[in-house]
Amino acid sequence: MCGIAGIVNLSASAPPSRDALEFMAGALEHRGPDEFGLYLDRHCGLGHSRLSIIDLSTGQQPLANEDGTLWISFNGEIFNYVELRAELETLGHRFRTKSDTEVIVHAWEAWGEAAFERMNGQWAVALWDSTTRTFVLARDRVGVRPVFMLEHEGRLYFASEVKALFAGAPGFSRELDPIGLDETFTFWTVVPPQSVFKGVRELEPGHVAVWRNGLFVHDVAFWAPKYPVGAEHRFNGTLDEATDALTNALETATKLRMVRADVPVGSYLSGGLDSSLVAALASRAKPSGFRTFSLRFADAEYDETPYQRAMVERLGTEHAEVVVSRKDIADVFPKVIRHTERPVLRTAPAPLFLLSKLVHDSGIKVVLTGEGADEMLAGYDLFREARVRRFWARQPDSKWRHRLLERLYPYLSRSPVSQQALTRQFFGRGLERAKLPGFSHETRWNGTAALKRLFSPEVTAAVAGFDARAKLLGSLPTEFASWPHLAQDQYLEVRTLLSGYLLSSQGDRMLMGNSVEGRFPFLDREVMALANSLPPSFKLKVLDEKHVLKRVARGLVTDEILKRPKQPYRAPDALSFIGPTRPEWVDEAMSEAALKTSGVFAPGPVGALWKKCLTRANDDQFSNTDNMAVVGILSTQLVHQQLVRETPSTKRPPFKTVVVKLG
Repeated sequence: MCGIAGIVNLSASAPPSRDALEFMAGALEHRGPDEFGLYLDRHCGLGHSRLSIIDLSTGQQPLANEDGTLWISFNGEIFNYVELRAELETLGHRFRTKSDTEVIVHAWEAWGEAAFERMNGQWAVALWDSTTRTFVLARDRVGVRPVFMLEHEGRLYFASEVKALFAGAPGFSRELDPIGLDETFTFWTVVPPQSVFKGVRELEPGHVAVWRNGLFVHDVAFWAPKYPVGAEHRFNGTLDEATDALTNALETATKLRMVRADVPVGSYLSGGLDSSLVAALASRAKPSGFRTFSLRFADAEYDETPYQRAMVERLGTEHAEVVVSRKDIADVFPKVIRHTERPVLRTAPAPLFLLSKLVHDSGIKVVLTGEGADEMLAGYDLFREARVRRFWARQPDSKWRHRLLERLYPYLSRSPVSQQALTRQFFGRGLERAKLPGFSHETRWNGTAALKRLFSPEVTAAVAGFDARAKLLGSLPTEFASWPHLAQDQYLEVRTLLSGYLLSSQGDRMLMGNSVEGRFPFLDREVMALANSLPPSFKLKVLDEKHVLKRVARGLVTDEILKRPKQPYRAPDALSFIGPTRPEWVDEAMSEAALKTSGVFAPGPVGALWKKCLTRANDDQFSNTDNMAVVGILSTQLVHQQLVRETPSTKRPPFKTVVVKLG
């Protein structure tokens, strides 16, 4: 895994700045501390920071084709590169390295943009053809790996992280974007290409963008999820056959992610179904000396230690764990936000950052995780909630249908279904829209959007007339209305929370912040295609979430895990930032002066919320919305301080590979 960066001339005449390229690579050192490379000609510069995982001796980047005309800077892994290489060799291509990076170069020469459809992996790719002055950016199907862009003074800057963009273009005006903030405080995340910074765009997952001779050509999707429409794209076998097919697909995906690495691979083990199954499948590929890592909490409400240790005993892995307290979360939160580069509404990324540090300190560069299972196989309470609400909508006056909601959210101490009257009032809103797009997510989006009451008058005015939900729903594919309701719900979850939050703020950024690569078997190309093709009842059988996956897991994970109620990963939120041990930065960020400096939030309402937090955070009167508000304000304040106010990095790493062609 790596960091990529670069500069492409659009209308500027002078060559890109070598200093800027070095600063950009230096800002990404945490993503790839092993080696650094640079390519520079009169029209393009590419930078690279490498975390060596495949072909340790000859996989340096930027890397070129045989005649040195096509160059690449690549972040990620192509897990089927061995098979693609064999196919390319039959077409006459010759290779001088054993890396997946070189396979991408030859695949582009052979197939052009269609090459990305053939790849099974996770990537952000930058390609530069110096003969035709063609520049290409591409990103994997669901956005596991990030890439951002900005245009400044006739040049296109791109990088794995925004901080590298700012390091390369110090004259660029760094400002928070009210539209990006509005999306964040609606969906928990921005939806690419939107970002939280004015003038900065994020390449959409599953897209490839092309520029030629300084002119933009297009930005198009090479992949989009396909769900059953009648018999089309539908798995036609029985539930038993689906169980076998999913077992085989997951075994293959997990084994690929184990064997396609020249360094040891470990696994996260949360105590839930998904990571336990991945660890069980991975341990088959490495029956001895397999490493697992768990996150524990000092707060019993969030801790899953008994389930974790039961799986460790079953698998016999070499296990390590880290215990995280509220104080740990508060202390590390500024560093966490420096890596997320965007506001977050939960503290959940912070413990994961500490877990990846444990992995790094244990000498492991690669871990498998269970991300994607809930989205692909309908594991969230949100999907069950939507099913109940649609059932209720058929008879909105029913006195018992809404009571099915009482089976949801058992893990929340302040559950929204704890009182019947409140349940009817909260979840009964908008039942008449049960057949409309976005119905499944309305309760979440409405709850999050309530936080925007805290915006300053300036931000409120800037987003007046903007409707984040209308923008998202207006961009849905034409076939959306033909999909089953569950498929519609899954698509929205993948489009928003998976790509923008789980794989970013909780995933790539927390892992790469400690130079650790995450690999996700549930997001394998073949696993996703199979999961999307399954009938809804195989995934959500009445209210039994991930029904087919539980069948796959029989005999592989402990009975306690199979039978336990769904408990998503969570961490203490506002409670982490109160009490006598809270660090000074918390009160500074919440001060009237700091709030006025950032200009995002109104000091009066925030002050009232913060006073309530300090006195009532342990009280039932302090709601889930209040919790999100506190975390959202603190994280936004840190983003402004660290990425808007602070001077960009001018660190220069030691370059091993330097190719300069300015003649």
